[in-house]
Amino acid sequence: MITKIKITPLEPVTRMKVTVTFMQMTSPPRGAPLSLPEGWFIEDDVKPTIAEYRMLQDRVGRDYCWWMRQAASDATLGTFLATAPVQIGLLRQGEAVRGFFELDLTNPLDINLAYFGLFPDAVGHGVGRAFLDSVVRKAWGQGTLTLRVNTCTADHPRALPLYQQAGFVIVRAVEEVWDVPQRLGLTIPEKFLV
Repeated sequence: MITKIKITPLEPVTRMKVTVTFMQMTSPPRGAPLSLPEGWFIEDDVKPTIAEYRMLQDRVGRDYCWWMRQAASDATLGTFLATAPVQIGLLRQGEAVRGFFELDLTNPLDINLAYFGLFPDAVGHGVGRAFLDSVVRKAWGQGTLTLRVNTCTADHPRALPLYQQAGFVIVRAVEEVWDVPQRLGLTIPEKFLV
């Protein structure tokens, strides 16, 4: 099955095709929590401005074609940030932001890890697994019965194995064709072009 996601037919777009893998976890992680390296910590319940949120999305997702939130207008993003049942947190090394996560709490018994990732300069420092473990435990600490996440073939190649190591299992995979607005200036790898 191929799902098509469109912004507007009047806007110049580049078409790309990816495989989206939907995953879930139906029980909390076992064992001791993983520790972040010294000097790294998570700042919870952040309320970013529109500009700060766009920066988070861009810094983590630019290399992986994260476009959906970036394509939204400021008004749409402002409404989302003010009213959506989400929890946003930052990964910090001292004062520097190194990544972020976003939990969608629309259904508190079925939480979705909507966004998760590291800034490029944080990749390779051995923090990704501990960061994900902390976020997963935060979600389970809110009383959920299921935790979901999805990743796609445009994401970092270690994303899918990382989610599996954390305890997520694959539910299904779906091919999607996306119309990515050219105004975002994203470089879409040739292998994804339709």
